[in-house]
Amino acid sequence: MPQTLVISIDAMGGDHGPSVVVAGVDIAARAIPDLRFLLHGDEAQINPELAKWPAARAVSTVLHTDKAISMDEKPAQAMRRGKGSSVWNAVEALREGQAAVAVSAGNTGALMAISKLLLRMAPGIARPAIVASWPTLTGVTAVLDVGANVESDAAQLVEFAIMGAAFHHAVHGSARPTVGVLNVGSEEEKGHDEVRGAHALLRATTLDLDYRGFVEGNDIAKGTVDVIVTDGFTGNVALKTAEGLARFFAAEMRSTFTSSPMAMLGALFASSGLRKMRQRLDPGAVNGGPLLGLNGIVVKSHGGADAKGFAAAIRVAADLARSDFTAEIERNIQRLTTILSETTTATVTATAEGVAE
Repeated sequence: MPQTLVISIDAMGGDHGPSVVVAGVDIAARAIPDLRFLLHGDEAQINPELAKWPAARAVSTVLHTDKAISMDEKPAQAMRRGKGSSVWNAVEALREGQAAVAVSAGNTGALMAISKLLLRMAPGIARPAIVASWPTLTGVTAVLDVGANVESDAAQLVEFAIMGAAFHHAVHGSARPTVGVLNVGSEEEKGHDEVRGAHALLRATTLDLDYRGFVEGNDIAKGTVDVIVTDGFTGNVALKTAEGLARFFAAEMRSTFTSSPMAMLGALFASSGLRKMRQRLDPGAVNGGPLLGLNGIVVKSHGGADAKGFAAAIRVAADLARSDFTAEIERNIQRLTTILSETTTATVTATAEGVAE
């Protein structure tokens, strides 16, 4: 039988707070065996919700704090006044070994800043990355970074590739995830120095990755590869564009299928297929973006997620905690560190020899 897994929850985070969080915990508790939850937040708001959801109540402990970080608070403000808040306490429980993973639907910048402060970066990793699971024609593609870093150099992009592959293997079940670097074209000479440098490193190294080269924006939805690596600025723009397009198509379909009696009749006949498509495109079905690269597993849920979406983020957290995700990253990061060190030594030696001549 699976060992009991304790998950630390920021119960006050997100657009809806405890009403959605506790309902999501209830769904997860009924679907995934041997989970227990630490719910951090205002017990006056959490306990009435637990009274509605018996499965959640049976496996949850409420740890009271009346302090919360708002969704629009700046990361610097959150750092100054965050201690003792629900999100701070959720991450601190992970650091103190009281839980295996932390989940929050709260302020992304505050969660990232507090997590970096309390957990620190994992050895050999320069920067964290946020990964998004993207529905595609062939399954699900992991895209990272989608917002943690505005810019990333070549070595950091390779780190993202390592972390993204480990994530896809742990959460989406791919035996050996394929990896690509997002670029403006597939030709070797295309792109700026950072993406070409990452491409060269991934081509030349002995990392345990199935690297397929450059991919373009249209390859994301195609599912050309399992993992797509980019900087946080580009990734976040792509993610928000995709979310906007999904809402646009949903609105257009709703408008089209209600435009006339015949259209409504057609929608009735096509209802089964339309329902499947709606489920496939539902962001909540793939909700849950881990903050990769930390000394601990922290999962960010979309702030506007409903109960099913929050339960999906909990499932991502449980899958990561019960996998060899961390060890897999460590092995490849150690290889990358050795490769970069050897490359630097060779460059210095060549330069010294050139000066001597």
